[in-house]
Amino acid sequence: MPELPEVEVVRRGLERWACGRTVAAVEVRHPRAVRRHAAGAADFAAQLTGHPLGAAMRRGKYLWLPLGDQPRAVLAHLGMSGQLLVQPEGAPDEKHLRIRIRFADAAGTELRFVDQRTFGGLSLHDTGPEGLPDVIAHIARDPLDAAFDDAAFHAALRRRRTTVKRALLDQSLISGVGNIYADEALWRTRLHYERPTATLTRPRTEELLLHIREVMNEALAAGGTSFDSLYVNVNGESGYFDRSLDAYGREDEPCRRCGTAIRRRPWMNRSSYFCPNCQRPPRG
Repeated sequence: MPELPEVEVVRRGLERWACGRTVAAVEVRHPRAVRRHAAGAADFAAQLTGHPLGAAMRRGKYLWLPLGDQPRAVLAHLGMSGQLLVQPEGAPDEKHLRIRIRFADAAGTELRFVDQRTFGGLSLHDTGPEGLPDVIAHIARDPLDAAFDDAAFHAALRRRRTTVKRALLDQSLISGVGNIYADEALWRTRLHYERPTATLTRPRTEELLLHIREVMNEALAAGGTSFDSLYVNVNGESGYFDRSLDAYGREDEPCRRCGTAIRRRPWMNRSSYFCPNCQRPPRG
């Protein structure tokens, strides 16, 4: 699943290539791509046509394009394989093209939603006072948000009867952190993924947040993390941060800090990667 850095890379591309353009026509080529729009494909196309798009926005892993003339927004769910591509008009259709958005200008490009596995999609939603689509109003701010409250996050961690990695993946507590960057930040902080949150001191929480921000900013600079051709930016290019990962995906490879073999353990239908020497499991 795309995490914050991957979604932010796409957001920046949309801000450059879609912001301020008026929708001339919408073609929905697969009904599953708009299944979250309850009124259906025809209504989605009709409600979007004729409206200008505002600057692309993001909270955590959620991405949306506000309409420039009314309090509504197009929310994008990338799912496992969703791609928002800016393509020249007349370019060959992608095999898994699901939605095409044409614009009322002479720029010569269109926006395409491509999704091989059809888990993702686009939908229109009302927005609240902060500009958030109503369906994601419960999502917490992410650690790269200037308004993220470090002290409040620490207090919430201490109150939770859970473990640190579960807390990092709780989007109502902190958004944008997924499996990959949680493992990377925990490795940098030397914390085991099963460490109880109630045992974290304020300095440890601050160190954890520091490393979360570091690894995300480094991933942003590298264009995100791509393990296959499914995650790309709006120009169809893959990120290359996977070459810099210290823990995730490195089972049996030596820890870059101490040389101990990285281990992988099944965890919540996912995997956790850690160094058994640097990230000692909690006692008991």
